[in-house]
Amino acid sequence: MNNIRFLLLGLFFLLSAAVYAQQEDSRKTAKQQKREERRRKINEMIRQSEEGVLLFSKQTVLGAQLRTNGYGIFFETGRMKTAHKTQYYSVDFTEIKHPKENKQSNNGFLFGNPYIYAKENYFYQLKPGYGEQIMLGQKGNKNGIAVFVKYGGGLSLGLLRPYYLEVEDPSTPGRTKIIKYTSADSALFLGTGIIGGTGFTKGWNEIKLRPGLFVKSSLSFDFARFNETVSGVEIGVSADVYFSKIPIMVKQKQRQFFFQGHIALLFGHRRN
Repeated sequence: MNNIRFLLLGLFFLLSAAVYAQQEDSRKTAKQQKREERRRKINEMIRQSEEGVLLFSKQTVLGAQLRTNGYGIFFETGRMKTAHKTQYYSVDFTEIKHPKENKQSNNGFLFGNPYIYAKENYFYQLKPGYGEQIMLGQKGNKNGIAVFVKYGGGLSLGLLRPYYLEVEDPSTPGRTKIIKYTSADSALFLGTGIIGGTGFTKGWNEIKLRPGLFVKSSLSFDFARFNETVSGVEIGVSADVYFSKIPIMVKQKQRQFFFQGHIALLFGHRRN
């Protein structure tokens, strides 16, 4: 009877050792497969970059742009439809500044509160859009540059935020008050008793919407070493038209149409 027990116990340990060894082999095989997959991916990236073949299924790009009348950022996500064409969706957020804006300070920029004389509103734009990207030239090699042309358009949601000033209060000598431009306070707003600006916090709860449309076209140059990375420069132009006039500065012509150029730095990635 004892011999049977020892035999069964021995079989149990042998089976346990066999199962454990099999699991270890499975773990090693899985790790080896991951290493091989990673190695193949890196080799494929190197091969594509050396050959200059730019193929992908999805692309996301973040851009920071300097415009002839302001600045902004944008985000794009797109899918390659053919070897040369990509369709993308975008969101831009920009600010347009009036050419007459001139920042000044009564007590120096270091100690005073700078302000822009006669500025009535900040003017921001939130622009969801759709477009196409056409590849004009592959990289050719790992040190080459891919060239694209892009065009698109969509909604341009103009956002007007009132501009506030701190001014001397004529009704109470020695005291100040915060005002925005109105017909009642126009003399104070444009007068000589301006103390300074009020910073970035005022007026967000008073934003007014001005809807419109936009079109945009650009050339972009991608000089990233690996094809799965986007790193480049974009140069382009855009135009915005609004359904009503946009008041940015007091006593200046209010416009509905804006045309601007831009240069942008591009960052992003692609997936196969």
